[in-house]
Amino acid sequence: MADGTQSKCRAVCLISGSGTNLQAIIENINNKSLNIDLISVISDNPMAKGIQRAEKEGIDTKIIDYSTFEDRKEFDKSVEIQILDLDPDLIILAGYMKILDTNFCNIFSGKILNIHPSLLPKYKGLNTHQKVIDNNEKYHGASVHFVVPELDDGPVIIQYQCEVDKNDDHHSLQKKVLQGEYIIYSKALQWFSENRLVFDSGNIFLDGEALLKPRLIRKD
Repeated sequence: MADGTQSKCRAVCLISGSGTNLQAIIENINNKSLNIDLISVISDNPMAKGIQRAEKEGIDTKIIDYSTFEDRKEFDKSVEIQILDLDPDLIILAGYMKILDTNFCNIFSGKILNIHPSLLPKYKGLNTHQKVIDNNEKYHGASVHFVVPELDDGPVIIQYQCEVDKNDDHHSLQKKVLQGEYIIYSKALQWFSENRLVFDSGNIFLDGEALLKPRLIRKD
């Protein structure tokens, strides 16, 4: 007989590096502001500091070392098999530096979220902070989006916006944006965990209503 409690959203996190977004997610899980069961953290890089962060919390970790595979196709298949075996409700990309192949994106469509350090659709890909400075942009920020096969092209859920100061360099701007990433990523993940956020046929729905433009949080 059901006891009326809602089961937690089972999530897997993919990382490649330091895992600062992962750390923010773990902290929000620990303080009960994020109702997610993080069942595994997977890295393509055995030296990723994020793996140490997860192990410290007693979270299952897996290394799928890209350098040990003969080709990219074999690596992609291994990642796919590992995640299919875990059967998560949600896949969180937190600084994962490999582009997911089309088959993976289609298998897990509507279940993959990513955080990107720009105000998408501007500045897809790498080196976003320097590009913003080089182009004398007034604003910069971060975006949480659903993942589709095209790079950084999935529909955007929520964004964080901050002003670019005339004295900002790559590092100071990165620091500003990271603080916003920690806020908006956990907010989007919580919406997903509560079944409030749905991706269907290329469209986003939040609380049953079509989300025609991203929610925006501005730095005061």
